[in-house]
Amino acid sequence: MDDHISQKGTGELPVSDLCPESRGPAFHVVLAIEIWERFGFYGMQAILLLYMIQKLGLQDMQANMLWGSFAAMTYAAPVAGGWLGDRVLGSRRTMVVGGIVLASGYLLLGMLVGTTQALFVNMAVIAVGNGLFKPNSCNMVNIIYRGQDQKLDVAFTIYYMSVNIGSTFSLFLVPLVQQSYGWGAAFIFCGLGLLLGVGGYFIRRRRLAAIGTVSDFRPVPWRHGLLVAGGAVAVTALMALVFASASIQGVLVVASGITIILAWAVVYARAAVHERTGLRIMYLLTFQVALYFVFYQQMVTSLTLFALRNVNKDFTLWGLHLFSMSAGQFQVFNPVWIMLGTPMLIAAYNWLGRRDADISIAGKFVIGFFCVTLSFLAWWLSTVLSSSDHVSPWVMLFGYGPLSIGELMINSLGLAAIARYVPVRISAFMAGCYYVLVGFAMYVGSIVANMAAVDNAAGLDAARTLVIYGSLFRTLAFMAGGATVMFALLLPMVRRWEGANAMAER
Repeated sequence: MDDHISQKGTGELPVSDLCPESRGPAFHVVLAIEIWERFGFYGMQAILLLYMIQKLGLQDMQANMLWGSFAAMTYAAPVAGGWLGDRVLGSRRTMVVGGIVLASGYLLLGMLVGTTQALFVNMAVIAVGNGLFKPNSCNMVNIIYRGQDQKLDVAFTIYYMSVNIGSTFSLFLVPLVQQSYGWGAAFIFCGLGLLLGVGGYFIRRRRLAAIGTVSDFRPVPWRHGLLVAGGAVAVTALMALVFASASIQGVLVVASGITIILAWAVVYARAAVHERTGLRIMYLLTFQVALYFVFYQQMVTSLTLFALRNVNKDFTLWGLHLFSMSAGQFQVFNPVWIMLGTPMLIAAYNWLGRRDADISIAGKFVIGFFCVTLSFLAWWLSTVLSSSDHVSPWVMLFGYGPLSIGELMINSLGLAAIARYVPVRISAFMAGCYYVLVGFAMYVGSIVANMAAVDNAAGLDAARTLVIYGSLFRTLAFMAGGATVMFALLLPMVRRWEGANAMAER
């Protein structure tokens, strides 16, 4: 699952002040709340689009674009949340406040089921909570293991796996709760899970007592606290207004994309000559990551609706019924493949490293897009070759495999490109730009998903929707294949840039 919203904090507690024996227990506290936070978020993600369409009666086009706007806001919010953690409240405090705000959003979403206005407000609450939580939970891991690079790599590997543990359980359980007890119960279930994580933090908070940014060890002036609370309420209200207006959503998202491009141009113009080659590499690789998220967004939008309307829900093998899944549960295949693929990729990287045959980040991105191509090719062919209006659910299981490996090859290395090629003095700013651009890409992904939007009020014919989704998947397969070829052709140029950048750094 996508989970690389992090901001390197400034002003951390000196490493010498951290007892080595306390690092592990402190990390476990952060890990636990992260697992439960992802449990809540991905559980909500599994059913939210279906809730918009099946409960609120929104059309596909409305629901897809609303989800795209929500994703864009969710990715942009951590830029401000990281600043608050660094400069105002402290990373530890902001992480906990974010967890509480997120849990409140899920609980309110469950208690106020059935109205679009409540949906807009609660989505805004969730986006604000995510902005407060995500950059600061990641920064806490940075602080705990700062100065111990090898342990930090291991910690973030475990941290990334925790994301998939939390999301796997919620993507499976929350749709099950929804089917058995209704929409409200399912959203409340997400909130209660996160409250368990927050409660666990308070029970074991002493393990983090000596860890945080400088602001964590200073009292927060009441004026600052009121300003932060008032700002959060104002931003929530503004976001709710944005979610209520499709025209405002489009203007803001497009404006954010243009702003990032202009900011990149200014940074490049002001950079020293020897820094520009690294920036060119980073710009190209970040564009590739953003393009990947256009395909990633299909998991929540077109692929979920495809599973709802044109995928058989019963898994059988040689005539024996094994189990059944609902439309929302099919997203669980993504974290499952991530967990299966991570150790295999690590082993492959180590094997290549021992033979001095490491693959560059740009090379890994090419392989990643080839994997994306395979996934959408499989889904397209399933619609063409299926003997009925409902394709086999095994197509979803195996189709998610290459897409998830592509995520590991591309998304997991996005921030690594910034760390490797961007000067330290602007790395935090570039990380913020990175997330805003990813949010923009996910909005574009929703626009692409609308190529398969149907009119729910007109009556749904499975034979017709099968053709519609097949056409979208064919387009996406050609897009991913074209990107693979284009980025492969650019590899020699990127290698020259990398050589020039290495010479400039000497």
